[in-house]
Amino acid sequence: MIETLLIANRGEIARRIIRTAQAMGIQTVAVFSDADADAPHVREADMAVHLGGSAASESYLRADLILAAARETGADAIHPGYGFLSENAEFAEACAEAGIIFVGPKPHSIRAMGLKDQAKALMEEAGVPVTPGYHGENQDAAALQREADTIGYPVLIKAVAGGGGKGMRKVERGEDFQDALESCRREASKSFGDDRVLIEKFITNPRHIEVQVFGDSRGRVIHLYERDCSLQRRHQKVLEEAPAPGMTPAVRAAMCSAAINAAKAVDYIGAGTIEFIVDGSGALREDGFYFMEMNTRLQVEHPVTEMVTGLDLVELQLRIAAGGSVPEQDAITLSGHAIEARLYAEDPASGFLPSTGDLTRLDLPMDDQGVRVDTGVEEGGVVSIYYDPMIAKLIAHDVTREEACGRLAGMVDEVRVWPVKTNAGFLRRAVLHPQFIAGHVYTGFIEDHLEALVPASADPLAGLFAALTTLDLGPASQGDGDPFSARDGFRLNRDPALRCWYEVDGETVEVAVEPLAEGVAARMGGLHAAVQDLGAAGGVTGFEFQALAEDGPVYGSTERLEGGLLVAVRGESRFFADLRPEAAAEGLEAGDVIKAPMPGKVLAVNVSAGDPVAKGQALVVLEAMKMEHGLAAPRDGVIGEVSVEAGAQVAEGDLLVQLDAE
Repeated sequence: MIETLLIANRGEIARRIIRTAQAMGIQTVAVFSDADADAPHVREADMAVHLGGSAASESYLRADLILAAARETGADAIHPGYGFLSENAEFAEACAEAGIIFVGPKPHSIRAMGLKDQAKALMEEAGVPVTPGYHGENQDAAALQREADTIGYPVLIKAVAGGGGKGMRKVERGEDFQDALESCRREASKSFGDDRVLIEKFITNPRHIEVQVFGDSRGRVIHLYERDCSLQRRHQKVLEEAPAPGMTPAVRAAMCSAAINAAKAVDYIGAGTIEFIVDGSGALREDGFYFMEMNTRLQVEHPVTEMVTGLDLVELQLRIAAGGSVPEQDAITLSGHAIEARLYAEDPASGFLPSTGDLTRLDLPMDDQGVRVDTGVEEGGVVSIYYDPMIAKLIAHDVTREEACGRLAGMVDEVRVWPVKTNAGFLRRAVLHPQFIAGHVYTGFIEDHLEALVPASADPLAGLFAALTTLDLGPASQGDGDPFSARDGFRLNRDPALRCWYEVDGETVEVAVEPLAEGVAARMGGLHAAVQDLGAAGGVTGFEFQALAEDGPVYGSTERLEGGLLVAVRGESRFFADLRPEAAAEGLEAGDVIKAPMPGKVLAVNVSAGDPVAKGQALVVLEAMKMEHGLAAPRDGVIGEVSVEAGAQVAEGDLLVQLDAE
């Protein structure tokens, strides 16, 4: 058995591994960067070693520093987590040379599956179905375009060494191919140090279904059934669930058998995931799935598999790494349904741009029966610009899929994060969308339903609760029986009316409150909300609300902060600032400026002063959170001023480009 385990990762990944290792009686060692000096995983480990600077290249990606930390602490094993060095064959070899157990597959297995072109060729030899496409050696841009033209559009350009949605572009038309290829290569080079690509036929209405596999040193490979990860945005997973909706015993048998054959083809040991692209144009078919790639590590979404199988996958990893065996296939059964949502620090209303900064408020659900939260941050911490902006994974388990969806929505109701923006409200709307509930999932789901998932305006219930707090719950209380002391908005010869004014996201908002025979209603920005059976518990700083809305129960809270109210409803936290009359006159006219939406590096500036531009034209390319973000002209006009140049580092809110009149 392993005695001392070093976790070569950070955040929720490290905390997850520490939890299981300590329960097994294994001593744990955390490593950390400058930015993570006060992180929870550092405190929770038995020992901790500082690696270096905040950037991953100066700390978590430094194999030499991690091995030195292992020697310093006497660690006999290293768990790489997922991400960073988890799929680095050279690091696995270095561990072996140092006499340290690498909790993962052998280096030759990582290499075999690490390059997508070679992996596809290997899978074809093993009889595993693969997606039609080109994965040859010729990387000439013109040759690649000819291959794409032959395959037929739409196609996917994918980095050979890619993963996590990086270095991937969908191309709809031949005339767009070269621009997409250049962008894909640039991102791939920066993310993986390898700009080679392959071309695949894009499967219309595709689903993403993956199979969890485990192998041991005795050559045995088992599966732990499938997960559906079809709900994605920019090729990154948003909601994951197990089992897959619409899965039949025959298709499951075919898919899991193919996954086992894929793992055996590379002599796989440990935890791995075989990912398939699936034809989602109709019912699942035994001949309707194709090998996409293998992740030679534990996956972010592994908790849903744990919930439906009752197995601890990290424990199984550690036992296999120490020479143990996989369980018998017949002993692994499915129970109920589990769904995981990735709670990110990002702003859906601004195109899902990352949101960084202090976590002044962070309230998450507590672990309970059928409810699990994995997080690497805490209130008072920081969402850093250096790492992935995931705040937590919310996992719900129940008897049926519909019940699991409802339970996950209830978990989101308890989320309160401020001032960092999150995708919590978006997640709630997604998991409760009628088409999602019905199991109609595919990778384009979010794009096709974006208007419903990301409404243009704030939830009017937030305005209602803000107004009720401002009015000290006047509409919900009729005073002591004296009609002249009742705060019910009474007006002679006019309908009752109570009004409050706020600034929300820089816009002036009026909330009109109307007492009803049962409950109370409000109008805000043309939207209407009404609640019945309104209950509220008042405190020093605000109120906790429980009410019945038109579409079901609602829970909310308000907190008085300097200058206004922080209102949390259905996972979304918004600040209702006390109205400042001069606010409307501040700033430039909307649409006149392009500002940096987050801290980052300017990769390209495509315009100069005096250039005419059209609405939607790409002006600046910004790199942040390891991804490229194109900033487009909000309207037709002429470039008045360009304030940055390629290579510059910018802070959130920095002026990049200013437009003059058309």
